[in-house]
Amino acid sequence: MRISGGAARGIPLLVPKGDAVRPATDGMRQAVFSSLASRMPGVRFLDLFAGSGAYGLEALSRGAAGGIFVEKNARAAGCLRHNLAAVCKSLGRGLENLEIRQADALTAPLDADGRSPGLVFVDPPYEIIADLAPRLFARLDGLLTPRTDALVVFEMPGELTLDPPGWECIKRLGKGARQPTACFFRKA
Repeated sequence: MRISGGAARGIPLLVPKGDAVRPATDGMRQAVFSSLASRMPGVRFLDLFAGSGAYGLEALSRGAAGGIFVEKNARAAGCLRHNLAAVCKSLGRGLENLEIRQADALTAPLDADGRSPGLVFVDPPYEIIADLAPRLFARLDGLLTPRTDALVVFEMPGELTLDPPGWECIKRLGKGARQPTACFFRKA
């Protein structure tokens, strides 16, 4: 698995052994970031259930100013630290405006110095999405209130549909019921 575009394109990403993480595929990330290209320069992001950090690191490679990665699993957070250092080295930048929080996405503080992110990436284990989504969207509703243009990019199985109150799905990327899809939500 590698960074698929931007200034750090080709940098390999470590993924913990076992089934602790299900990384976003290169193809899915390419489709997501092709759709987000105009939003990337200077945006702040929040990468929830970050795993290897693929979504946030891809955003960084494509011009994001910084962001917060939230990952509960210690092994995945260790890989993420390694991946963040490698991408920052490739970009010739330090770790300023970047933070890894080893915590649960439903309880971790999600803002940075009172600044709301313009993009939120959510890529949870598929088996917990039905239980997690209502609580997570309620949490994001408060966090993103100051940002009328913020987007939530939520990766999920193709057979699943989410309809969180107060949010609308403006785009869905992916192929078929048994394949990963990415839904773009904004506040209604």
